Amino acid sequence: MHFESPWAFLVLLIIPALLMARSLTGKRGAIGFSSTANASRAGRSWRRRLYHAPTALRVLALVCLAVALARPQSGREEIRDVSQGVAIEMVIDRSGSMGAEMEYRNRHVTRLDAVKHVFQEFAQGNGKDLPGRPNDMIGMIAFARYPDTVCPLTLAHGALKPFLDTIQLVQIESEDGTAIGDALALAAARLKKADETLAQQREQKSDAYQIKSKAIILLSDGENNAGKRDPLQAAELAAKWGIKVYTIAIGGGESVQTIQTAFGAYKIPVASRVDTTVLRQIAEKTGGMFWQADDAGSLTAIYQNIDELEKSEFESIKYVDYHEVFLPFALAALALIGTEILLRCTVFRKIP
Repeated sequence: MHFESPWAFLVLLIIPALLMARSLTGKRGAIGFSSTANASRAGRSWRRRLYHAPTALRVLALVCLAVALARPQSGREEIRDVSQGVAIEMVIDRSGSMGAEMEYRNRHVTRLDAVKHVFQEFAQGNGKDLPGRPNDMIGMIAFARYPDTVCPLTLAHGALKPFLDTIQLVQIESEDGTAIGDALALAAARLKKADETLAQQREQKSDAYQIKSKAIILLSDGENNAGKRDPLQAAELAAKWGIKVYTIAIGGGESVQTIQTAFGAYKIPVASRVDTTVLRQIAEKTGGMFWQADDAGSLTAIYQNIDELEKSEFESIKYVDYHEVFLPFALAALALIGTEILLRCTVFRKIP
């Protein structure tokens, strides 16, 4: 348990002051009797014994309010090594052909879904063959006819899955296509901009995060047939900025794709049209590597290779993740005050 505003406990000093003021200024009613002997023999009722209960409830309410004002927080501290790392842009093809089926863990899913699942394991780890990349800045770009920045470069990898879920197969026919060149150029520009931003931060503080190297992982199952920029021109731009491009051709040979019609779902054969020549040339121009993945198993093996090729060097820095837990104390204070008011208006009601 951690208190964000411990100074709020100073409010507790009010309690003894209020009790003292109450004892000094309180007035007791008096009625004249010739003798009180019979009254003393009658004993004390349970109401008299619990006479101070409302006051005790008010004191407890003040204590709960003080704790709530101190903002108790519960969470965990995690020490991670993140002073240096690799900046990685994931460039994912979401064109219609990525709807072809691929095997993933003994079931058939679309190529796009398989790519998304394996990429998440690459970034966050799967407890087996992929340890995750917690110290690297990772961003995502999805493309069909047009490229879009899905997720900016970030160290907060918990945000990657929600962004991944937004990547879907292109639904509008006019937006279908494969703009490899434009997507690659956009990814390179994002990495260059991140490098410039971090350079400015390092001028302000010496312990700012540093990018050790920059890499793009480009996955596609098609050939460049849209966009303004040629893929090899984009590769030259990446090479000029010191960015390696690892290219992965998704699928091979013939596959099937499930389509929905008014008469139900049907599977139709889909021929592979991936341009392995251009993808290989992109990798060669930038000092990266080219692979072909026919299923999710081979895709996982490719990510293992990339994991070995792109290593990070670290220094220790602390990350703290807390969430607020003041609400139960505030509700308890409200309940205590409500109970006190109810008792003073009924059982312990006094006649002036």
